[in-house]
Amino acid sequence: MPSTDARASMAHPRSPLPAAAAGLGLRRALLADLRDAPAGDFDFLECAPENWIGVGGPAGDALAELSSRHRLSCHGLSLSLGGSAPLDLQLLQQVGHFLEQHQVHLYSEHLSYCSDEGQLYDLLPIPFTDEAVRHTAARIAQVQDILGRRIAVENVSYYLAPQPAMDELAFTNAVLAEADCDLLLDVNNVYVNACNHGYDADAFIAGLPARRIVCLHVAGHLDEAPDLKIDTHGSAVIDPVWALLERSYARFGPRPTLLERDFNFPPYAELQGELRTIRRLQAAHSGAAHG
Repeated sequence: MPSTDARASMAHPRSPLPAAAAGLGLRRALLADLRDAPAGDFDFLECAPENWIGVGGPAGDALAELSSRHRLSCHGLSLSLGGSAPLDLQLLQQVGHFLEQHQVHLYSEHLSYCSDEGQLYDLLPIPFTDEAVRHTAARIAQVQDILGRRIAVENVSYYLAPQPAMDELAFTNAVLAEADCDLLLDVNNVYVNACNHGYDADAFIAGLPARRIVCLHVAGHLDEAPDLKIDTHGSAVIDPVWALLERSYARFGPRPTLLERDFNFPPYAELQGELRTIRRLQAAHSGAAHG
């Protein structure tokens, strides 16, 4: 049987990243810090391909350098998997080329929609209905067929549930099963939704198929009120979210985990501290079942 340390370094069967990998978002505001970061600060970087396709100049050079030195994962913003308009096949072709160019093995998108005869510039919730399950799963399957690879979909934060015929957990599981795709589990989104919609965050995570979870996200959010949290990625991760992340590791073992920060960037040393927290929690649960 592999040692605890060996188990911690193993990739999940469906993830190309080590189980105990800690990653950071590749944002232009962080380019200098990421290029100068000491070895071992992070194990992978994540970017939205739409923000980098066709980018040249110093920013393009920095991307090429970083992707040659570090594993790169991609998290898309614009496929609108739950939308009614046809998939943007030109964008999908560009994404596929980007993934190959930068040797990206983990690609994810949002379980949402973001277009309706044009880009809406927001990630909107898909109705939790049987029809939406079939529609969204078919589009995910189409994306996987065109790209020739499995993709992961991320559970999103939402503030209204249009026409719910089932709850979020049932909808998420139905899409994953019908599309036969993987899950990028955003722990902060679970916490935010649980507070806003009055469900049990731990029960939600316990109800997910652990074998499909290939990566985790953790981030900060805005506390508007005790019963209203806004997903922002603009602040530090709070203690209850760290605790939920730790309980997730305890349940299904470490997974590659990305620290998301999109604006209001602190000194890089503070991000280093949050990455160390991820590593500490992963190490504490390296012997947990991997699902």
